[in-house]
Amino acid sequence: MEKKRITPPDIGPALAPRNRRKGSGFTLRDVAKLANVAPITASRALNTPGAVSPAILQRVRAAVEQTGYVPNLLAGGLASKRSRLVAAVVPTITGSVFLEMVQSLTGALAAAGYQLMLGQSGYENSREDALLEAIIGRRPDGVILTGIMRSELGRRRLLASGIPVVETWDLTPTPIDMLVGFCHEKIGVAVAEYLHRRGRGKVATISGNDERAVRRNRAFSDAALRLGMVESGAHEVPGCIVPAPTTLGGGRNGLRELLRQHPTIDAVFCSSDMLALGVLTEAHAQNIAVPKQLAVIGLGDLSFSGDLNPALTSVRIDGTLIGSTAARFIVERAEGRSVSNPVCDIGFSIIERAST
Repeated sequence: MEKKRITPPDIGPALAPRNRRKGSGFTLRDVAKLANVAPITASRALNTPGAVSPAILQRVRAAVEQTGYVPNLLAGGLASKRSRLVAAVVPTITGSVFLEMVQSLTGALAAAGYQLMLGQSGYENSREDALLEAIIGRRPDGVILTGIMRSELGRRRLLASGIPVVETWDLTPTPIDMLVGFCHEKIGVAVAEYLHRRGRGKVATISGNDERAVRRNRAFSDAALRLGMVESGAHEVPGCIVPAPTTLGGGRNGLRELLRQHPTIDAVFCSSDMLALGVLTEAHAQNIAVPKQLAVIGLGDLSFSGDLNPALTSVRIDGTLIGSTAARFIVERAEGRSVSNPVCDIGFSIIERAST
C-alpha cells in the first residue's frame, strides 16, 4: 500500500517566529502543537521513535522539517540561561587567511566574558549542515559563519533557532541576520584595473576552486577582457584552477601549466598569498624576473608577504576588523541590545610591493 504523505498545516500566528532580538526560536511545544500531539509525545517521537505509532512519528517529523527545529542538547535547567559560548564555522583551520579573524574573535569575545567554539566545514560545504545541527543543538549565544549560508536547510535551521547569526567574508542582499564582509567581484575588478595601470597586457589567474574565489576570478577576467589585457584574438583570460585550501605547490604547478600554454603572460593574479608564494618560487626556479617579466599579486596580505624577495603585492582584507565587529554584533544581541547597522562592508585595499 502506498504511504500517504502527511503535510502539516501552515504555521499560523500562534507559531510565528519570536523576536530574534530576544534570542528565542521554535520550541518542542511549538512542534507538538503543529503536529497536534502532546509535548511529551513529541519528545518521545524525537528521542525514542519506537515508542510512538508510525503516524504520530511522521507528523512530528513533518513538523520538525517545517519549522527547522533542532532539539536542545543542554539540560533543562540550563536551557533558559546564556551559554557564554559563541560558535564560529570556517572552511578550514589550516587556511592562514582566516587566522587573523579567528584570533580577533577569540580576544574580543573573551574580553566580554564569552568563549569561542570553532568548527571546520570544508570548502565544499559537505559537512556544514551536520555541523550546524550539532552547534544549534548546544544553543550557543551566537553563530559566526565564514561566507554566506548557501544551504537552504542550514538557513532554515538558523532562522528557526532564534540564535544571533553573523555571516562574514562576503556580501549579500539577503543575510540571515547580520553581516560583516566585502565584495569579491569588486576585488576582481580593482586588481585588473591596477595591473592595467601598471602596463600589464597579458594577464592570467591561478585560483582555488571555492565559490568566492571563482566569483573574484570571473569579475577579474571580465574586467581584463574589457581593458584588452589578453593576447591578440583571445576571448578569455588564461587560468588554472587548483583545489582549496590552496598551497605553495598549487602555485608552482599552476605557473608551470600556464607558461606551457601561454608563455607570453606578464602578470598573474592568485586567489591567495600561498599560491602567489608558489608562483614566486617557480618563477625563481625558471629564472623569470619578477616583476620585470612577470608581475605577481596575491590575496590575504599574510604575515610573510612583505618579507619575501621580492615583497609580494597583495589584496589586504582586515580580518581583525571582521572578527572584532562580528564579536561586537553577537555580544550586543546576546545581551538584549539592538545592533544599529547590522550589515557592515569593511572593503579592501591593494598593498603595493615589489612583485608588481
